[in-house]
Order: sequence, then C-alpha cells, then structure tokens
Amino acid sequence: MYTIPVGFFFRVEVAGIQTSDDVRFQEVSGLSAEIGVEEIEEGGQNGFVHRLPKRAKYGNLVLKRGLFSDSELASWCRDAIEHFEFETRDITVSLLDEDGGTLASWHFLHAWPVKWSISDFKAQDNALVIESLELAYRRFRKG
Repeated sequence: MYTIPVGFFFRVEVAGIQTSDDVRFQEVSGLSAEIGVEEIEEGGQNGFVHRLPKRAKYGNLVLKRGLFSDSELASWCRDAIEHFEFETRDITVSLLDEDGGTLASWHFLHAWPVKWSISDFKAQDNALVIESLELAYRRFRKG
C-alpha cells in the first residue's frame, strides 16, 4: 500500500559543512524547475504562433532556520554577500520516511548564496528570529 509522504521529516546536507546543527532547517522551499517557451510568429499566419521549448529554468532554493550567531554556513553567505567571494557548494535535500530512510532526494549542483535575511523584530510577538538563506544553483537532479 502506498502512503503519501509527510513534508516535515527532511534532511539538508551542504558539501563542506561538518557541523550537524548548522544544517538543521525548519523550512525548505524553491524546489522547482520549468521549461521556457519561445513563441515564433510565422509570416502570413495570424491564427496561431509556433511555441517551442527552450532550456530549463530553476527557482532559487530557500532554507529557513532559527538565527545562528556564528556558523560555517553563515560565514559562507557573508563571504559571498559582503566580500563578493563565491565558493559554490553542492546541496542535497532528502525527504525521509518514519525510520529516517531516504524516500527521495534532490541534488542542487554548484549552489551559491544570493540573499540572506532575518525576520522582523516585533516587541508584541513572541516569535523566534528566523534566518533565511536563498541560493542560486546551476541545475538540480532528482537522486
């Protein structure tokens, strides 16, 4: 019998990051790809346009977690944003079953930071400070 997996049990691995606390995230989003479409108009044909496939486009990978004051991952992001020094890293996101086994995985190749942000500070809210890391990458493949 097939059961639909739950989305709250997952693991993120970042090449070169050894600290397990550094890759614990509460949310992963942006797992998307789409094929672009080029429209070509044919002279004398007004009833339609030819629609042809173009290369794949990928959305940015967004990772969210509680704010760390100092971490390898944050340092990697700071190097890119503050010093314009880019080191690409491969990232793997795995969806896990109830026993911790891998149901599916996605490998993001040659990723680099493009945005870092933290949640708003609000005196009236009793909320954690959330750090968001947005990463671009060359391509991804399902493992």
